[in-house]
Amino acid sequence: MTIKFSEDVVPVSDLKVNPGRVVRHAADSHRPVLLTSRGRGVAVIQSVSDYEQAEEEREFLRAVVTGLADLEAGREVSLADAKARLGLKP
Repeated sequence: MTIKFSEDVVPVSDLKVNPGRVVRHAADSHRPVLLTSRGRGVAVIQSVSDYEQAEEEREFLRAVVTGLADLEAGREVSLADAKARLGLKP
């Protein structure tokens, strides 16, 4: 996801004037909108579906990193042991 500064940076005053346009832009473009006040970033607006997708991706990556760390530390079990612990057929 790449921010297009010409389109995705919006002063807070624009949000106050036309909030629907700003929210629609975030939803339609699937990019976050950076809100600024006095030239500084103060908040980000993102559609709920895009936020949920990004959160799922972050959680997946955290799980992968945790799994790799477990492997490096020698904390692993065989597939047969894992299936037995979960009550699955070997």
